[in-house]
Amino acid sequence: MTQMRTHTCGQLRLADAGEKVTLCGWLENLRVVGAGLGFAVLRDFYGTTQAVIEDEELLKTFRSINKESTVQITGVVRERDSKNPKQATGDIEVVPESVTVLGRCRYNELPFEVNRSREADESARLKYRYLDLRNPDVKKNILLRVNVVAALRQAMTAEGFLEITTPILTVSSPEGARDYLVPARKHPGKFYALPQAPQQFKQLLMTAGFDRYFQIAPCFRDEDARGDRSPGEFYQLDMEMAFATQEDVFDVIEKVLPPIFAKYGTYDIASQPPFRRIAYREALETYGSDKPDLRIDLTAKDVTSLFEGTEFAPFQNQTVKAVPITDCSLTRKQIEKLLADCEVQSGAKGYWFKTDEQGAIAGGVAKFVDADKAKALLDLGPNTLVVLAAGELAVKMAGVMIKTFGPACPGHMDKERYEFCWIVDFPMYEIGEESGELEFCHNPFSMPKGGLETLLKAERGEIDPLTIMADQYDLVCNGVELSSGAVRNHDPEIMVKAFEFVRLGEEDVKAKFPAMYNAFCYGAPPHAGIAPGVDRMVMLLAGADTIREVIPFPLNKNAQDLMMSAPSEVTQKQLDELHIAVTMKEEE
Repeated sequence: MTQMRTHTCGQLRLADAGEKVTLCGWLENLRVVGAGLGFAVLRDFYGTTQAVIEDEELLKTFRSINKESTVQITGVVRERDSKNPKQATGDIEVVPESVTVLGRCRYNELPFEVNRSREADESARLKYRYLDLRNPDVKKNILLRVNVVAALRQAMTAEGFLEITTPILTVSSPEGARDYLVPARKHPGKFYALPQAPQQFKQLLMTAGFDRYFQIAPCFRDEDARGDRSPGEFYQLDMEMAFATQEDVFDVIEKVLPPIFAKYGTYDIASQPPFRRIAYREALETYGSDKPDLRIDLTAKDVTSLFEGTEFAPFQNQTVKAVPITDCSLTRKQIEKLLADCEVQSGAKGYWFKTDEQGAIAGGVAKFVDADKAKALLDLGPNTLVVLAAGELAVKMAGVMIKTFGPACPGHMDKERYEFCWIVDFPMYEIGEESGELEFCHNPFSMPKGGLETLLKAERGEIDPLTIMADQYDLVCNGVELSSGAVRNHDPEIMVKAFEFVRLGEEDVKAKFPAMYNAFCYGAPPHAGIAPGVDRMVMLLAGADTIREVIPFPLNKNAQDLMMSAPSEVTQKQLDELHIAVTMKEEE
């Protein structure tokens, strides 16, 4: 196999009995059961093998070796008396004649037991990530990632896409998040930016005449962490197609992803094409979210009319959303505990009532409910729980209640599958929460539906800019947004007009996007694309709780690399070379 070993620790079988072998790996464990008898477990990338030490002097040598040292053993394979069916090599054992320490672990105590590293504090796991990754259960997520990325590359190549890498050092542009800036030594006072996405470059490739592009693209955004988002850097399956429409993009993704999800996922069932299409506003009204989990069969209903003239103050003159849940046997205590969880997630208050076995309404806010109107409006039958929310956060709360009560109520969630959908017809513009002015809702490079004529109608006051739809779409799987994509705005006249609505004129567009604007002036093809997140895909496939579980060397929630101590201070000489002065704001 190699000059240092004849076999791996996951390779030997009963057919190898009697053969003299040499193995290399980490000393996972040593169990001494008596004078001159001990059992050692050797682990490498491929698996584990048990060694039985029957020589007293050799056992002394093993006892002097700390766990997690790398060793080489040479010995004879024999059949085990007590076989271990849970272990691939469980039918055999190796009786070593010699052991050599290749890399000594110099610590008697480890930060955590390698095989139980997932039980350790996350900070310790990230600081000693190289030990954490020795855990086979942790390592398998990284192997899954490797296989998924290879499968994505193969599938995209089979669809006629060319893998082309785009620059890492580029220019700062308004992509929606903070840039990571890199000072330019040869250009004092100027900075490169790490790309938030290869958005402009892939569109320029289309303008340059490349028909189908993709890459497993690194992206960099200075944003806060959450369960499905890693701070710092992430990877996406970036793709773009020339002379393409929304449906062309959908067709490619619907061919590529389901087989990969079905093959590599925790569940072996994935949506088959065509994926369901749901308009953005419909998704909010029906599921309380633009990231619906279609494995759950619960939906939200507007029941504002049910509480017209109500004496219940929280519902007076408010939008009220209800989520009816049939055949629900939750107790009052369970209902109120789940509602409390929803309130923490949404910031809204939750309410409820239910019907008994005879269909009579009771519990919660039942005394404020007109039973006949409720049964007609919600088609209520016996044993139905209705959870409610009111006010500005009613829609958000309804979405949280669906995703919380669905898994908690038997029969309302088909968990073991991957359910995809497309969210389409996004608004082109929205009112910014901070600015209070018109801003792009999603990607500023999207084509408005209806093109220039729609923008001119809005400019003339014939339609409200907030009613303009964009040729944008999101890919959602099991309640997780995997990607946003769009048919691109490839016409410089339409681009300028679109940016005018957010108070940027032609000169601003030329200044902020000079390459793209100029390239489009030389004749650009209609093009469209999307970029599903690789990290999020692997997280779903692995059934992991956080995205950090599927990244080899992730940053922590504060965007720190505890293992490498990054970010770190640099020398004054380095700062001087870059013409940078560091000023620290005094704490108040």
